[in-house]
Amino acid sequence: MIDNNRLNVLLQALVQKRSLSGEEAAVIEVVTAEMHALGFDEIQVDGNGSAIGFKYGKEGGQTLLLDAHCDTVGIAPGVRWQHDPFAAEIHGRRIYGRGTSDMKGALAAMMIAAASADEFQGTVAVSASVMEEIMEGIALQSIVDIVQPDFVVIGESTGLNLNHGGRGRAEIHLEAIGKPAHSSTPHLGDNAVYKMLPAISAIKEMPLTQDPLLGDGIMALTDIISDPYPGYSVIPSRCRVTYDRRLLPGETPESVIGALKQLPALADINVLIAAGEHTTYTGTTLQGDKFFPAWKFEPSHPFVQAAHQGLHTIGQRPQLSAYQFCTNGAHTAGVAGIPTIGYGPSHESLAHIVDEYIDLDQLHAAALGYVGIINGVLGGSQ
Repeated sequence: MIDNNRLNVLLQALVQKRSLSGEEAAVIEVVTAEMHALGFDEIQVDGNGSAIGFKYGKEGGQTLLLDAHCDTVGIAPGVRWQHDPFAAEIHGRRIYGRGTSDMKGALAAMMIAAASADEFQGTVAVSASVMEEIMEGIALQSIVDIVQPDFVVIGESTGLNLNHGGRGRAEIHLEAIGKPAHSSTPHLGDNAVYKMLPAISAIKEMPLTQDPLLGDGIMALTDIISDPYPGYSVIPSRCRVTYDRRLLPGETPESVIGALKQLPALADINVLIAAGEHTTYTGTTLQGDKFFPAWKFEPSHPFVQAAHQGLHTIGQRPQLSAYQFCTNGAHTAGVAGIPTIGYGPSHESLAHIVDEYIDLDQLHAAALGYVGIINGVLGGSQ
């Protein structure tokens, strides 16, 4: 049985601990303490600071990993919340606070569900992963190395539907190099911003790939920086543009960069995938290109079907769908090829918003849903 009151209290405790990316130590302490209290058989904290709890069933089965990241985005300065973002107040049938939907609600539900499941064959692992908001899937790599899962459930919000795919994400930098000159004699220089403008126009008209499940690829301009900045009486000699590229299955760094380099307007523009380097709260440095692949599995895939049937068995009727944003599934499915699904409480539209909240009905149903998935995949009792 799911203890909904305990689930509510756990989520409140998680939300009350601020946990920006790289600052998750306090929330990980809450996670590991509750895992001990819930009776998890083994608990680890890896080198990046992610927590992993294991529940062991009957011998001879496979391993199912339930993953929820525990870092959150921040609070925009000057933007007023009606509800304290770190009080985790309950009003009506909602808990308000940063991370309730993205995605401490799923983490709490996964922990309670794993502790409640029984008679399954194999291993259930629950991970509270760090640093997802800035580098999707990078910290999850070490968790996967430790757990060696056969199947993965990503707990990002699906509205209790079952996602069997997700868009990826790449950060792309374009750089134009010009020649500096005094702004009183601009003809003696080569304005790098002007060199970049035809490239921006060409990219705006560039056709992108499409996928029947995930929709259209996206190329969104997010930043333009000239150098020197501020430009006091000088023609800019460098201009860098950043694009957020939302990826579809099958796209690779080579295919994405190659398509851009084929545009005549980019003949003199440097194009590259951005590199990321971030330090975890344990002091470990995470490095990698900011290219996080898209992924999808067919509805007929045995894991998708087993999870779907497990949800049906507890009375839920999920739609089959896909994530429009990027998740930690970029590593498990997109890189490692591990069968992966998404299932979680609340809705994508509630992530990162002012007065973020989660409906208690969604939260409680998700905990039951995770039990249903565990039983459907590992053969536990209902």
